[in-house]
Amino acid sequence: MRLQTTIAAVLLATSFLAFAYKTETLQELLARAASAKLDDQPALYVEVAERQLKSADDLYTASKVDDARAALRDVVTYSETAHDSAIRSGKKLKNTEIALRKMAAKLRDIKRSLNFDDQGPVQAAADRLENFRTDLLSHMFGKGR
Repeated sequence: MRLQTTIAAVLLATSFLAFAYKTETLQELLARAASAKLDDQPALYVEVAERQLKSADDLYTASKVDDARAALRDVVTYSETAHDSAIRSGKKLKNTEIALRKMAAKLRDIKRSLNFDDQGPVQAAADRLENFRTDLLSHMFGKGR
């Protein structure tokens, strides 16, 4: 009986911590990413970029184009930071490449739902993410490896 109570308490505490972790604000996540070890930075910056991508999608849906473009710039900036930290550390290259591929695909989906005038910046962002992906792939499988 005592073991079951202990297990239940541990599970409850773990689920509470997981919930608290998920509700971390963007600024807290950025601060944590900036102070994290180099090996942990790619995943954290990818998470920031993914959150900003979700924000950009929501803002485009709400017809707040200027705010969406600012979020789109953040997606590219933090994706580039994730790319750079993955290359410098030599860790998380594959996971970063996969995340960038998914974000580029999401950007192409967003682009299809926009007016012609609003498609250019989204396509440019998707192209930048594809360039980062290509660079990561060349570091993983390029000559000299």
